[in-house]
Amino acid sequence: MSTPPRGKSRLTVPQFVSRKADGKKLTVLTAYDYPMASLVDQAGVDAILVGDTLSMVVQGHDSTIPVTLDEMIYHAEMVTRAVSNALVIVDMPFPSNLLGVYEAIRNAGRILKETGAQAVKLEGGADQAEVISGLVNAGIPVMAHIGLRPQLVHQMGGYRVQRDRERLLHDAKSAADAGAFSIVLECIPQDDAAEITKMLDIPTIGIGAGKQCDGQVLVLNDMIGLTEGHVPKFVKQYTNVRESVTDAVRQFCEEVQSGEFPGPSQSFR
Repeated sequence: MSTPPRGKSRLTVPQFVSRKADGKKLTVLTAYDYPMASLVDQAGVDAILVGDTLSMVVQGHDSTIPVTLDEMIYHAEMVTRAVSNALVIVDMPFPSNLLGVYEAIRNAGRILKETGAQAVKLEGGADQAEVISGLVNAGIPVMAHIGLRPQLVHQMGGYRVQRDRERLLHDAKSAADAGAFSIVLECIPQDDAAEITKMLDIPTIGIGAGKQCDGQVLVLNDMIGLTEGHVPKFVKQYTNVRESVTDAVRQFCEEVQSGEFPGPSQSFR
């Protein structure tokens, strides 16, 4: 189990929730290992999500479905060990929250016990209300996730904007009533996201849901330009790490071939 060393004081779930009333926008990014989590935490993000997106951006799969619970725990433990300030939330991978309330509690309990994270996130709204309630009653904080649900990509027919307003409102209210402390709104019309945000007393975290949400989340690899291939419309790339790394490796190869590296300052007498 990973626990914060003495002196660490991470943002708590109640503090995260209180930001809605304070009117201060919440910032959330994913991380999957110690060095990146440390950098993101030091830069001042409010929460770090150990997302099941690691299935795609770390493991190279074409969906989030293949990643396992043990793999999520492995990565989350590294992330939590690096973090001093941010709230750490871990995705429940498919199908760990879909096997009944008892198994969901067992699986979420493992995440908290073995990683030191403070909360879990699960995809679902009204259909997961009983599970959310069970987890919360067991003392496990839950962030819900409605709209586009990547774990259901096959059922949804692809990664599409979700426009069923009545279902979105019902899912949001059901998750909040069940005890979720926050809700991710993914790929929904911004007007619907604004209405949900105004309707709920808990923070909404948008990803492709407009600026009226109480906060925003992005996949770190997408926003720093590390992702290869298609980048979603809702992503803003703030830098291009992929290009920087490629240039550095290319320069290394050239200097080794030319004999420039290692030079006197990298050699011993």
